[in-house]
Amino acid sequence: MEQFASTVLEIMYIVIGLQLLYTAYRVFNDETNPTRIGTTLFWATLGVLFVGGSYIPNIINGVLVLIIGVITLFKQVSIGEIKATPEKEVKENADNTGNGIFLPVMTLAISSLLIAQIFPALSQSVLGIGALIGTITLLFTIRRGPKTLLPESDRMIQQVSTTGILPQLLGALGTVFTAAGVGDVVSGLVQGVIPAESRFWGVLVYVLGMVLFTMVMGNAFAAFTVITLGIGVPFVFSLGADPIIAGALAMTAGFCGTLMTPMAGNFNALPVALLEMKSEFGVIKDQVPFAFIMIVVHVILMYYLPFI
Repeated sequence: MEQFASTVLEIMYIVIGLQLLYTAYRVFNDETNPTRIGTTLFWATLGVLFVGGSYIPNIINGVLVLIIGVITLFKQVSIGEIKATPEKEVKENADNTGNGIFLPVMTLAISSLLIAQIFPALSQSVLGIGALIGTITLLFTIRRGPKTLLPESDRMIQQVSTTGILPQLLGALGTVFTAAGVGDVVSGLVQGVIPAESRFWGVLVYVLGMVLFTMVMGNAFAAFTVITLGIGVPFVFSLGADPIIAGALAMTAGFCGTLMTPMAGNFNALPVALLEMKSEFGVIKDQVPFAFIMIVVHVILMYYLPFI
């Protein structure tokens, strides 16, 4: 079963890579794109990583990742003219579909949960499998053929742009930080600042550490291991806190940082791109007051609940 699960996951990566290569092809033929060559190279390189990353030597994979980083650094990824669906047709489609438009999303979520429960070995692939089921449901719901998938997926990929790969890169960065012993460094720095036996200071630094490190990493999952090893274990768990309750609160405290950082591209930059908002920080500005309130709430909850 493990071999089968690994094969399924690999197939999903290849399918994603093929879609990215298709986007590279579309961009290369789009003379309206101001950075056509750079954008083509970006999507083509990313497509190669998804399709052949498992078969390419790691040193080459690393070089390819650096290449897409350099392309992004010099702002060589942009969008040309993407044909938009006429507003009248959009309204007609919305009226015909109605609330049925939520069916594919619900199908994706429910099928993913069921598959994860029935086939635990496929846990890494459940979202991909759920997405496939949801896509099939979508085609029946909107009464369109499969030929619409490629161009619409290409449009979405170009609109989201480089933001779409931030979660993967930041997740990998968290793993690198953990392996490099960043948690031990953080612990050493904190030891010289806060009293080791103070529950309040331990809880406060644990919560704020999760918030700040998540803002830097853009991902609470990437921050959790580093901050929990560096601060949670020596300054909170060691005082008798229930690690399950304290760990859960630390994770949601990290999400407070997610609300306030542009590094959380899938949460804060993606809506800006999709909704074509005028301010690139518009989402973050609206979320900051709630984030500060929730940080205070987390400090209070972590001070009491794990120690009951």
